[in-house]
Amino acid sequence: MGNRADDTGSDVEIYRDAVSGAIRADTPTGAPETLLAVLDSLGLERKTVTTSGPEYVWHEVPGGLSEDKQKRLASRAIPTLLMAGYVANITTATFDPDAYLEAANEARAQHAVPDAQAVAPHTGTARPRHGR
Repeated sequence: MGNRADDTGSDVEIYRDAVSGAIRADTPTGAPETLLAVLDSLGLERKTVTTSGPEYVWHEVPGGLSEDKQKRLASRAIPTLLMAGYVANITTATFDPDAYLEAANEARAQHAVPDAQAVAPHTGTARPRHGR
């Protein structure tokens, strides 16, 4: 038993399992509990299989959701994972761009600096932005 995260070297691979039909989030064998806890907090269900070798852990989108809600939940997980510093990939077939953008905007708003004066001045060279 292997997983896509081990195969690709990423932290999370989200895809639809061809056998069960579930949307899965694979993490590398021996993934840190902090990564697994992030996936738990995003509404994904942790699954575990213990073998005579390694213990396999993955997450699934809850099966009782509609197809659209499953894609939304999976897509909304990506911005949080990326902002936490993880390498996360999702297949096109399980991706909802509107849900992704919504979650990215929410995550950006939560991490925005409320007071511009609290930010130290940038001492490097700045490039002008065009088109704004």
